[in-house]
Parts: sequence; structure tokens; C-alpha cells
Amino acid sequence: MIELEGVECGYGGRPLLSGVTVTLQPGSFHFLTGPSGAGKTSFLRLCYLALRPTSGRLSLFGQDATRIDRNGVAAIRQRVGVVLQDCLFLVHLPVAENVALPLAVSGRDDPARRQDVADLLSWTGLMARADAFPLELSGGERQRAALARAVVGSPDIILADEPTGNIDWEMSLKLLQLLVELNRLGKAVVIATHDMN
Repeated sequence: MIELEGVECGYGGRPLLSGVTVTLQPGSFHFLTGPSGAGKTSFLRLCYLALRPTSGRLSLFGQDATRIDRNGVAAIRQRVGVVLQDCLFLVHLPVAENVALPLAVSGRDDPARRQDVADLLSWTGLMARADAFPLELSGGERQRAALARAVVGSPDIILADEPTGNIDWEMSLKLLQLLVELNRLGKAVVIATHDMN
């Protein structure tokens, strides 16, 4: 699905990652660990083309990253679900609309997909909060909503950047359980974390 071979990247001429060679297979499950500043987020950004390598080879779903244009990036991102550290939401939209946003943006918002949104809200324990606005949610609720939004389009791979970083242990376990269930359904999962537990 995603292959990196001898990849290097960095910011402002300073290499942050170098010599990275890894293949993310369909249905695989990975933990990417390391201290803050080690390059975990940069690695994930490479995997959804928010960052391009300065050298080496990056291939996503059989396509060379150097040959993927803007439309190709949009198509790739429909196959990659991303849970960001800061769970960015549109604060003027309720949770259900935020979760459905990837469907609307990709032109796949139809009644059948709306049922998918309802199912995901139920699965993540957020059905009762569907009409709440993001600022009304707890940290754990925001993380679960971010996960629901990341998987609503049925991506092939889920990239989660410190998904348990700002929530308590019990909620962390629930979120990890949801990611394990997605993996059992055949999705590849990559979790970046500094928490070795």
C-alpha cells in the first residue's frame, strides 16, 4: 500500500528523517514510537502526501509520489484516513456534520452514506452527541469523533497521530479497541505515539 525506500525529508534544509525504508501492507498493524520531535508526525505526513521526501522513493498504492499531481493527491487521501493530534473540527458544525465532511468534500454524500455516519457515531458511542458542537465535547469524545471522521469514507489505511495523548487511560483503551476492530475488518493501521504503554 505504502512503500518508502531510503526516504529522507526535513524542514528548512535540516533533515528530520533519513534512510527510512518500510512497507505498510494491507491489513497490517503498526505502532510508531519515539520521543517528541523524533519525526513520527513527519512520517505520517509522508504517508498521506502532506509532506514530500527530499530524496529516496515513496510509493502510494502503486504510484510513485513524484508523479502524483494535485488530483492524484485528492484520490490518495480518499484511501487514507487520518486522525490528527489536534482533532481539528469546524466549530460551527455539529459532530454528525463534521464526521460526514469527508463524504461531502469527495462528492459521496448520499442517504446510504448518511447511514454510515449514524452507524459510526453509534459504534464510537457518540450517537447521543450527534447534534453537539465540537467545543461541547470532552477530549475523549473529540478523539472518537476524529476517528469516526477518519474512517467514514472506508479508507484502506488509518494513520493515527498520538490518538491517546490527551485522554485518560480508560478512554485510551476504548480508542485502541476501536482501532483494533478496524484492523480486524481488514484496514491497515499505523499509530504514532510516545507512550510505550
